[in-house]
Amino acid sequence: MGTAHRLADLDHRRRRRAVLRAVLAVAATWALLGAVYYLVPARNYLEEGAGARVVVGGALFAGVLVWQIRRILRAPLPQLRAIEALGAIIALFLLLVATTYLALSHTSPASFNQHLDHTRALYFTISIFSTVGFGDIVPRTDTARILVSAQMLLDLILLGAVVKLLVTAARTGLGRAHPGPPW
Repeated sequence: MGTAHRLADLDHRRRRRAVLRAVLAVAATWALLGAVYYLVPARNYLEEGAGARVVVGGALFAGVLVWQIRRILRAPLPQLRAIEALGAIIALFLLLVATTYLALSHTSPASFNQHLDHTRALYFTISIFSTVGFGDIVPRTDTARILVSAQMLLDLILLGAVVKLLVTAARTGLGRAHPGPPW
């Protein structure tokens, strides 16, 4: 484990390289998670065990969050590592929720005003996450409305508590080498 550095302390060339690496890491994470999401056929979501899938998805999310926090604490550039972690965590969260909507749409077609495929489920998830909610896809059953409401509440938790955890981890990581104010 090397010394942690503030991004602002790097010379221009090293800072630009570090930021580019972080952007590429986030893009690669999104591409990998997106590929996995699109490669799993929708019919595989129709199997029994929806509750188990939600529990496994939640456990996966929690495990990735803990792993990302540990990586931030050990990173030579904790600020950038926290941004990479946030990119990965948001992508994973959105895809887990989209998978839930996709499964619901396939098991109960009346749940939404239109059939959801992979793209529509992801689009709907992102429009709810961003609070835009265009209204072109609408939950029609109580189950769907409860899931959408749960997503909205989880979105707030993600944007509040998870971001706070990542910022705290970055500050703690910086505190290893810089006992003063980290930002």
